[in-house]
Amino acid sequence: MEFRKRKRKQLLLTLTVQFSYCSVMLDVRRLVLLRELSIRGTVAAVAGAMNFTPSAVSQQLAVLEREAGVQLLRRSGRRLQLTPQAEVLVAAAGEVLDVLERAQASVESTLTSVQGRVRVAVFQSAALALMPTALRTMALEHPDVRVEMVQREPETALNETWARDFDMVIAEQYPAHAAPRFPGLDRRDLTTDSVRLALPPVDVCLVPLTDDDPGVALLDAADMPWVMEPRGAASRHFAEQTCRRAGFEPDVRYETADLQAQIRLIESGNAVGLMPDLVWAGRSTSCRLLDLPDPARRTIFTAQRMSSADSPAVTALRVALEGAASAQRDHG
Repeated sequence: MEFRKRKRKQLLLTLTVQFSYCSVMLDVRRLVLLRELSIRGTVAAVAGAMNFTPSAVSQQLAVLEREAGVQLLRRSGRRLQLTPQAEVLVAAAGEVLDVLERAQASVESTLTSVQGRVRVAVFQSAALALMPTALRTMALEHPDVRVEMVQREPETALNETWARDFDMVIAEQYPAHAAPRFPGLDRRDLTTDSVRLALPPVDVCLVPLTDDDPGVALLDAADMPWVMEPRGAASRHFAEQTCRRAGFEPDVRYETADLQAQIRLIESGNAVGLMPDLVWAGRSTSCRLLDLPDPARRTIFTAQRMSSADSPAVTALRVALEGAASAQRDHG
């Protein structure tokens, strides 16, 4: 995280391009700060992301306002709101960053070897099932590429990739729960996996759940404690809707984003849950896995900014992930 902040600050310090319009000089560094404010909402959040002090951010935005000759920010309670004129400049800043990113990708494509740094955000089951193989491929085929991985919830990570915190995101989409769309992000499907009802082993189950008929088993599971991800997660929405369509409200007694913790709660007989097949990659389980009455499949996909489409390093990682997903399907 600190490395990323230093790089972002270095980017601002080294941007010297200025744009002239009607004799008004607009500093790109300050335009980027305004864009960051539009994304993050507060001066404090911008300062934290850019490794500046809040007072330095405020001073730079005040200078930009003088340069533009129009009001860019107005107070609304304790928060700052962008004026329509500020929104115009924010859009321009995004276009400038796209141009710079495309230029950087073009320069890298002229090199004789693939090199650089790729920051990727992943969710847990993808980190466990796909990233080890992909990272191994990158290390063997592109040793000059530094891949940095951070675990993030998919919906948050999509926004952060659009905001340029990451170069790529591996995200998921559950049936009837569309992942958010951000302008300028190129999405490509990696693979799909089934979502199944995970029941404890018969010998440790606290409630008799022995029927292998999917509809009956799901209704029987209504009497068990459930484990799910926290509210707001796509998997939580899907699981609750599945239970409600079956005619009951699940007793969600345990909440955790850690799927390995969910598995242990189910295997030990303390809960039931809905689990995607990818979590079982490379491991066995004592859980009983049953198809749902309405079989469901989750989609796993990558997304990156279109402005980085020609980046050899980002492209190489995407290809490595597609190879890992293909290998996982073959072994599954």
